[in-house]
Amino acid sequence: MSRFAKYTWITLVTNFGVILWGAFVRATGSGAGCGEHWPTCNGEVIPRAEAIETMIEFTHRLTSGVALIMTVVLVVWAVRLFERGHRVRKAAWTTLGFMLAEAALGAGLVLFGLVADDDSVARALVMCMHLLNTLFLLGAMALTAWWADRPGKLSFDDGPTVGIGLGFAGLFLVGVSGAIAALGDTLFPSASLIEGFYADLDPSSHFLIRLRGYHPVFAIAVSVGLFSLAKRLRASAETARLATALMVLIGAQLAIGFINLGLLAPVPLQLLHLLMADIVWVVFVLLSATTLNRAAS
Repeated sequence: MSRFAKYTWITLVTNFGVILWGAFVRATGSGAGCGEHWPTCNGEVIPRAEAIETMIEFTHRLTSGVALIMTVVLVVWAVRLFERGHRVRKAAWTTLGFMLAEAALGAGLVLFGLVADDDSVARALVMCMHLLNTLFLLGAMALTAWWADRPGKLSFDDGPTVGIGLGFAGLFLVGVSGAIAALGDTLFPSASLIEGFYADLDPSSHFLIRLRGYHPVFAIAVSVGLFSLAKRLRASAETARLATALMVLIGAQLAIGFINLGLLAPVPLQLLHLLMADIVWVVFVLLSATTLNRAAS
């Protein structure tokens, strides 16, 4: 593995950490820890407040800044290492674009007060946009690392293309519904599983409560589809390994998801569930890219 690829994988893992800390900010209601100030925190570059919420939010901003700097270094290195038009160079620039969009969406949540106890439609929409942007960011970064040591180009003319496209659509649906479910669990926690179930079915409940129940249904349906797809994407030793990894990860993710549901979404399990979702996404991106790359050979 090249030094550039190793650095990119390290940057990807760093972003996993930033994403999990961002989820911790949401789960602990610390999104307003810096007030409606950005990029400063409560009007200060380095806040002196003793509130734990401020420290949690400020730490997230610091780690996000580190991830941005690492991504800029990644792009500079890719430009120097790969010729103009190379897919690694394009993927690196795409990664930076999504990283900047990630910062803009995070800033928007703070500046417009879509944090803490806000339960508006606007917050739900921006969080869904944030989730999708995060997936694109992780996918582009993973491809930057993966392609650094693998020549070739993508071809979208073969049979698996439709199935892969449906897989991506399914994962988007599960991701968006998961973001809504997580927000609903944070703002409207249930005292018991039965109470939460009845609240999900109550037409007078808040829209976040009524929507969160769709997430496990979507997750099961999409998982079945991905299992079926993974069984067919085994044309080479590399795709077979990725397909097997995907199936194992999906099985583990479903188990964690139902445990999380049964225990009423404790914060540590929420974070583990999110981490697994991001890993499943990255593995599926790499499996898809490898399958289509092989078809182009």
